[in-house]
Amino acid sequence: MVTNLAANLAANLAANKDPSEHNKVSDSALHVSVSGTGPAVILLHGLFGMGSNLGGLARALASDFEVHQLDLPNHGRSLWQANSDLGDLASSVNAYIKSKELGPVALVGHSLGGKVAMQMALTSPKEVGSLIVADIAPVEYPASHDAVFAAIAAVEAARPTSRSEAGELMRGFVSEASVVQFLTLSLKRDVDGFYVWRFNAQALRDNYEKLRKAPEGSQYSRAALFIYGLDSTYVDETGIAAALRAFPQARFEGIPDTGHWLHAEKPQAFNRAVLSFLKHSTRNEDRQG
Repeated sequence: MVTNLAANLAANLAANKDPSEHNKVSDSALHVSVSGTGPAVILLHGLFGMGSNLGGLARALASDFEVHQLDLPNHGRSLWQANSDLGDLASSVNAYIKSKELGPVALVGHSLGGKVAMQMALTSPKEVGSLIVADIAPVEYPASHDAVFAAIAAVEAARPTSRSEAGELMRGFVSEASVVQFLTLSLKRDVDGFYVWRFNAQALRDNYEKLRKAPEGSQYSRAALFIYGLDSTYVDETGIAAALRAFPQARFEGIPDTGHWLHAEKPQAFNRAVLSFLKHSTRNEDRQG
């Protein structure tokens, strides 16, 4: 399972590495890759990630939708900013949608990206036609990334000259091979030949407490789907109850034998669930329009 997870994460990055005519970078403050044609779908990745982490889903949707893979602020190739809570991140996504005149869009977010998607749906519902949240709930989570932040700091201090060296450093703090593999995807070589983080490590540390908070705002009354791994600890009965309070039209779908990285662990089941929901919600919007 770990090998498949790491391979799927790496394949998503490789498949989205070089923008082309159908996978172009936007000129906004956010780095965005666009593919496919049809109604607009925005994909939002998790903490320490980048838009290409959801590349497998983007490819599955591109035949029916215009898919926008965003790097959130302080991640990937997007802008860095000192202050970055859920509201700030949601505002950046909303500004992109408005600048491209895309709304209302379908939002799909995994983990932190799911929180950002929920925050936007609760505060800017007119811009969100439907919502899919992957393995996260609208609740405050306890701190659980101390080891990851320690690994990130070790790489910053050592300035490794290879990804393998960086991985070895991180394994001194993080036991999960899949997490180490995931983090190495966000390394880049600087002009001096050292590997450094693409994400803004300092800002993520400084804003971590705020990013753990629950999304806030009025109820979102349109269609919403919460997909979660049945082996994950991120979505429980408390989280489902909170989701129903904020998203009364929400449906829930658990994927068996799957943890937090459901899009990489069970990509076919995950992609199938997302595509089915998006097609159904798009047809309903067409009928209502």
